Amino acid sequence: MRATPVGILSPNDSPISWFAAPLISLKPHRPSSPLPSRGPSLGTRLLLLGGLALVLMVLDHREGHLQTIRNTLSVAVHPIRLLVALPFSAYEWLGTTLGDRSTLLRENARLKEERRDASVRLQRFEAVQAENTRLRAMMGSSKKVADRIIVAEILSVDLDPYRHLIVLDRGTRAGAFQGQALLDANGIVGQITRAQPLSSEAILISDPGHATPVEVNRNGLRTIAVGTGDIDRLSLPFLANNADIQEGDLLVSSGLGGAFPSGYPVAEVTAVKRNPGQPFAEISARPAAALNRNRELLLVWFGQGETDSAAPGTVESQAEARP
Repeated sequence: MRATPVGILSPNDSPISWFAAPLISLKPHRPSSPLPSRGPSLGTRLLLLGGLALVLMVLDHREGHLQTIRNTLSVAVHPIRLLVALPFSAYEWLGTTLGDRSTLLRENARLKEERRDASVRLQRFEAVQAENTRLRAMMGSSKKVADRIIVAEILSVDLDPYRHLIVLDRGTRAGAFQGQALLDANGIVGQITRAQPLSSEAILISDPGHATPVEVNRNGLRTIAVGTGDIDRLSLPFLANNADIQEGDLLVSSGLGGAFPSGYPVAEVTAVKRNPGQPFAEISARPAAALNRNRELLLVWFGQGETDSAAPGTVESQAEARP
């Protein structure tokens, strides 16, 4: 069988091919061309964006130019935070609304009994407090007592396992300020690191970047409790091997540094390990507050004015208080 040259139609081809062949042969050949350039290369864009981000971080750190933008964004994001917390609030509301009547009656009776006991103890407490005030006045010292307390609800928790940060639903409009102490029913929880109009960011005492000035309630020995990243453990790295501290000692806030008032529970010593070859003992303590079980916290005022300085409970701000 003879091969038909290219461009020559054989008798076996269809009539349509006879008419379409001249048109195909007359179509001009256009060589393929690369796609036109659409701006800088990907590496150049990455370098420009990295430089811009670095400039913005420097300006924000030194001059605070982005604080207004950050506050505006926090107000815009606040409804989203409330929406995220809505299922938990709805669940608690349903649990309260649909609770058994007999359970509520028993709880009401128990609370009334506890209230009577508390009233009796309060009468004695007022007398002891008055006596304590007179004694401190004679000694020339003063005791900080909470002037105002409000309840703040936790909106969100930082998911980073090494950072113990939370967001509260109280901001500067409610009087919250940077460095303000947070408490629960058992002791000190942390402090506010950034106060925004409708919400606040706070750091817990268990965060690795937080340090709390404390003293041993038994003998008044002062030291610093540093967060370890573990929600149930604090470290006391600045006590010598011969320090008078033992398991079961209660650690209370010393009041140094201005971060927290003195005399509030912070932690309980759980382990003391003395190494003869090391200058400091290895001491661990368990926080008194329920850091991972609270839904609501207390914002307290101790007669101090608001401050715009850096949070005084961070490790850097406590460096000068180390023994």
